[in-house]
Amino acid sequence: MTTTEIPTASRTRQDAAVKKPPRRRREGAAWVFLSPWVLGASVLTLLPMAVSLYLSFTDYDLFNPPQWVGLRNYTQMFTEDPRYWRSVVATLTYVVIAVPLQLGLALIVALALKSMRRGKGFYRSAFYAPSLLGASMSIALVWRAVFNDGGTVDNLLGTGGWVNQPGWALFAVALLTVWQFGAPMVIFLAGLQQIPSELYEAAAVDGASRWRQFLSITVPMLSPVIFFNLVLQTIQAFQVFTPAFAVSAGKGGPADSTLFYTLYLYDRGFVASHMGYASAMAWTLLLAIGAVTAVLFRTSRSWVFYASDTDGGA
Repeated sequence: MTTTEIPTASRTRQDAAVKKPPRRRREGAAWVFLSPWVLGASVLTLLPMAVSLYLSFTDYDLFNPPQWVGLRNYTQMFTEDPRYWRSVVATLTYVVIAVPLQLGLALIVALALKSMRRGKGFYRSAFYAPSLLGASMSIALVWRAVFNDGGTVDNLLGTGGWVNQPGWALFAVALLTVWQFGAPMVIFLAGLQQIPSELYEAAAVDGASRWRQFLSITVPMLSPVIFFNLVLQTIQAFQVFTPAFAVSAGKGGPADSTLFYTLYLYDRGFVASHMGYASAMAWTLLLAIGAVTAVLFRTSRSWVFYASDTDGGA
């Protein structure tokens, strides 16, 4: 190595060090770009959650300063409020009915669309449209008119208005949710398109029927997508509000049959002005949803199949 090569190499390293920004400067730039999200999450999510948690231990009516009462809201909720337990039962019944029916219909339609050769894009958009419209108050009011006395269902079946019968009102609300199967349908369709067609061809050569192919190939290969839709739709079902509010005119009737949890929470917080009690209900709902989600993840180990499982076993 000559004497002229040493300062040249040293100068190259110095130039690279000058061109590379310091680590603190890079971290500072990252925080600048993250600041809108951090600010939004702090002001719009974390701070309201902290205030809500504090209010759940107080007696607060929206007009006077909150008064600390400790666990009184929670004890009253679990031991002294029969309407609270009726709202829990109505919500659980709704979740058990609406979620399986919605996912089952979504999977059936996705299977039908997968086998179509023409018009798949049109039908996919048409079936997805209710998912965009169904959460609006206007559609819920139309649904109420359809299932009301003298409505379409009453004229066709002669059973009277479902929304006015305690035994049928909840099913009317559940059907509105089932009608909004477009979002899980699109996810199912995307998952079905990822299943290799060679698996079906090999099963057909072995003499497997379509039902056997569905049970042995489609369901295991689609199980991660089924699990994803199940978790997502279950969480959404526990938070349903607009359909029940519109169908029951905000009362949860008839006979509290559509008194869903969020509807009763709204009644306690904004109608009766018991915001501390409503905050306690909100945190209980959060913990309940977290527990149900944890159970679903725990049980998924026995029925959800991932491609990496076979790779690891090999």
